[in-house]
Amino acid sequence: MTNTGGGYWRRLVRRLTTDVSELDADDLSRKAVEVGAVRACDCQSGQEVTVLGRLRSVELCPRDAAATLEAELYDGTEGVTLVWLGRRRIAGIEPGRTVKARGRIAVRDGRKVLYNPYYELQNAS
Repeated sequence: MTNTGGGYWRRLVRRLTTDVSELDADDLSRKAVEVGAVRACDCQSGQEVTVLGRLRSVELCPRDAAATLEAELYDGTEGVTLVWLGRRRIAGIEPGRTVKARGRIAVRDGRKVLYNPYYELQNAS
């Protein structure tokens, strides 16, 4: 017979004593793995990946004449910058939204980037 009570109490105490942002990061990371996405911390430059996370920020970056829309996606482990070239706005791409994105990882200024990724807006859950 297995004693599951210890596990329950350990999880309960952890939920009550851990910082909310840390718990949120754990939930995001777990959801990403459940849908078959690669954790951002495991992505390598040149690799074709699917990532899932919450958009922390969205901004229009007018560089020279071509505008770009950039969004920081956080999956609980690390951030990935999503960059849409030539776009000023995309409906549904807004801070707090959960997004699943697919593309080839690049590195720009030491940060992981997906240029013009395919994306799916996820239902709030």
